[in-house]
Amino acid sequence: MSKEMQELQKQWHSMVQSIHSNSNVVAFMNSRVGQYLDDHPFVALSLLMFIAVSAIPVAFFLIFVVTTAIMACISVIVMEGVVIAIGGIALLCVLCGLGALSLGVSGVLSVCYVVISTLVNYWYASRGQIRKQDVNGSFPQKSPSVLDLSANNGKNE
Repeated sequence: MSKEMQELQKQWHSMVQSIHSNSNVVAFMNSRVGQYLDDHPFVALSLLMFIAVSAIPVAFFLIFVVTTAIMACISVIVMEGVVIAIGGIALLCVLCGLGALSLGVSGVLSVCYVVISTLVNYWYASRGQIRKQDVNGSFPQKSPSVLDLSANNGKNE
C-alpha cells in the first residue's frame, strides 16, 4: 500500500510542479495579489472555496439567461408567425367577402341594365309604332290621356 501511496505522491508532486512552472502562475505569484495570498493561506483557501462553490450557481444563472434569451427569440418568431397567419386568414376572408359582394352587385347591375334597356327599347318601339299608325291613319281610338302623353312627348323632342 505504501508503494501505491508513493506513486500517487509522485504524480501529485509532478502535477504541482507543472502548475508552479506555468508562466501564467509564475506571473500571478509575482504580483501583489499573489504574494498576499501566498502570505495568507487561509484567505487563499477561502477565496478558492468561494470561487469553486459559486461556479455552480453562476453556471446555472448563465444557462438560465441563455435559455431565456433563446426562448424569447423563438417566441417572438412564433408569435410573429401566428400574427401574420391570423392577419393572412382575416385578409383572405375579407377578400372573399368583397369578391362575393362584387359578384352580387355586378349581377344586380347587369339585371338592371338588361331590364332598363329592354324597357327603353320597348318604349321607343311602341312610340315608333304609334307614329307609323298615326301617319297611316289606321290608328285605333285610344284614351285621351295616352294620346296627350304621346303628343307631349313628341313636342318635347
